[in-house]
Amino acid sequence: MPALMNYNKEKPWVIEQKGFEQQYLGKTESVMALGNGYLGTRSSEEESYIGEKRDTFVAGTFNNFDENEVTELPNVPDMWALEILINGELFSLSQGSVTNYSKQLNLKNGLLTRSFIWTFKDIQLQFKFLRFVSMARKHLMASQLTLNNLTQKTINIQIKSGINGQVSNEGSQHFTDGEKGLMNGKFIQMMPRTTHSNIQFIQTVHHLLSKSATERPETERRAFFMNYNFILNSEEIISFEKRASIYTSIDNDLKDKSLTALRQTAVAELQNIDKKDFDELLAESTNTWQKIWDKHPITIQSKNFKDQLAIRFAKYHLHAMVPAHDEHMNIGAKGLSGEGYKGHAFWDTEIFMLPYFNFTHPDIAKNLVTYRYLGLDGAHKKAISNGYRGAQYPWEAAKPADGEVTPIWGAADIVTGQATKIWSGFIEQHITSDVAFGIKQYIDVTGDDDFEEEKGDEILLDTAQFWASRLEYNSKQNYYEIDNVIGPDEYKEHVNNNSYTNYTAHWNMTYAIQLIEHLKKNKSPIYKKLNKKFNLVKLKEELEEKSTKIFLPQPTKAGIIPQDDSYLNKKLLDLTKYKEKDGVDSLFHDYNLEQVNQMQITKQADVLLLMLLFEGLFDKELKLKNFDYYEPKTTHDSSLSLSTHAILSADLGKLDKSYDFFNKAINIDMGEYMKSSDAGIHAASLGGIWQMIVMGFGGVRMIDSKLRIEPHLPKDWQHLDYGFDYHGESIHAEVEPDKLTLIKADDGQSITFLHNGKEYTLQNTVTITL
Repeated sequence: MPALMNYNKEKPWVIEQKGFEQQYLGKTESVMALGNGYLGTRSSEEESYIGEKRDTFVAGTFNNFDENEVTELPNVPDMWALEILINGELFSLSQGSVTNYSKQLNLKNGLLTRSFIWTFKDIQLQFKFLRFVSMARKHLMASQLTLNNLTQKTINIQIKSGINGQVSNEGSQHFTDGEKGLMNGKFIQMMPRTTHSNIQFIQTVHHLLSKSATERPETERRAFFMNYNFILNSEEIISFEKRASIYTSIDNDLKDKSLTALRQTAVAELQNIDKKDFDELLAESTNTWQKIWDKHPITIQSKNFKDQLAIRFAKYHLHAMVPAHDEHMNIGAKGLSGEGYKGHAFWDTEIFMLPYFNFTHPDIAKNLVTYRYLGLDGAHKKAISNGYRGAQYPWEAAKPADGEVTPIWGAADIVTGQATKIWSGFIEQHITSDVAFGIKQYIDVTGDDDFEEEKGDEILLDTAQFWASRLEYNSKQNYYEIDNVIGPDEYKEHVNNNSYTNYTAHWNMTYAIQLIEHLKKNKSPIYKKLNKKFNLVKLKEELEEKSTKIFLPQPTKAGIIPQDDSYLNKKLLDLTKYKEKDGVDSLFHDYNLEQVNQMQITKQADVLLLMLLFEGLFDKELKLKNFDYYEPKTTHDSSLSLSTHAILSADLGKLDKSYDFFNKAINIDMGEYMKSSDAGIHAASLGGIWQMIVMGFGGVRMIDSKLRIEPHLPKDWQHLDYGFDYHGESIHAEVEPDKLTLIKADDGQSITFLHNGKEYTLQNTVTITL
């Protein structure tokens, strides 16, 4: 039976793979990844296979392999693997026959289940593996193997299990081989330390076997195992349980972080749960997950069951990957599900994931924006290195103070065979206004005045100061411009006056002017503090002089806003065959980046993203013209692209097209293409799923600091229920094709919002005919 992703409306919380094929290991390793924000782990099989990626990561533990490599999240010594010998022969699904193979993730409680019947020679065994990362105890992981002998004779079983440090990040080894051994005679411990960042790890394992067995410890280089040998009688069922924990010297929930204290804490935790069985530990985690599901649940009545499953899939992964426990960390582009992008954070957070947390878990959102405040030193470092002032945020970020961590070299050029330089870390500068936009959105949605005064205003002024120093004066045209950049469309390098970059820089600068005026007029107590840092009078004068003269690309006679100075003069290419292929980057099987740079080909939404984020600047007719112009030229090779197109097309009344984009977007990870997620989950796309549903079809948006709600249901949806937080109030929305009902949870402050240009007040309940 070939490996196939399976979704069944009878299992409304389950994603499943039926059938096993070794070549498709990466798909379920990623899309069924487990995590709790502190740690994340790919769902690789317990037994080993060529081509697998046995990755486990702890958020924020960045290390660089050597001085010539950028920092990355290190792959932690593996604690899941089981080496099983059956009558002396190594168990593997690559030999014998396999029936009833099922691998599934229950999104509701994060339980991974793998089961099958394995027949080899005259042996038949029924396997069932269970595994979860605890959402209730952030350091804890647990697995259980149930083995049933279906053979009419006894079988000798040997299980080798422990901690294996013989892992790497694609060959880069990040750990020293620390002390390892048994604690109290039954707890395996390893104490690896990262090579450059000197983060101490404590990894502890405790085994529980339901029948007596001979036990033998085994030490290898960078590894420590226990070997269990026993006889499995005919029709006998045994269970083998493995409980594991990870602690580090940067954990913010520990006071004493000495090696001795860490070791004792880890052992004490496993001892304290010794009397709890697997189901009880799972129930703890399930209860914590349930609190997440109870906060603003989303219900979709659709002709297509997968629509409902998609939002559950997205929310599960967003919470499995977000480091809600520590403001010094952010969300990587692959979350904690793979080595792709080295665990680094991008603009993905502010533009695609932060909105979900702003509207549903503002406490988590506050940590994410505080991370950017803590990153000001790194942003100053980058600006200074480039000859600018203010805060220039890194394209790729790791530890807040590190500054830029984008690798310099990438894949080989298909034409020259030479390594391609990654220019994003040098000239993809819109990240700075993206961070500012995210800060402003957080403040607008939450009304968090304390954050604004203590941190937010400083970021907004510091980023504006960067743009003021970044602008270049064109004396012939008497305007300021921004040359030699990469916009959101990364297929266009070294362009001048990218519309998205110029417009967002202009917004950043003009908002900073308004902010300075507001602080001064209201005699804000933080004016003095900020004035001391920025000299606000002088900064305001500079921003006013330059912002009025910044070049903002205007529509052509045909109504098209140029993506940059040269885009509309480039040659055209029919992209039909590339759009129809599975996967991404098929274009680069025929062309290199330099050739693509000379054609009207867009990787992802650029001008259209600008029109979505700043919709007040452009009328509907202009948006329609630009949508119809740019979408056929967009490959959607970035997972960030489809959600933008889905939301914008819903705004424009193209609901069939919007729903088509929605379905393509949810299939990036959940679809049948079995190689799409090998490097890890597409974190921004998951945030995009929530945005498509709540901000697109549900119509929730912040426009010029005002809440607007204008739903647009696709024809396949009969009903949509969702909720969100706004200024501390909890709001529930019920959308049907002909009406919108809003219900506020309590009698707190009234909420004003816009709908089709009219202002409404919500005190308890409001119903609007659509």
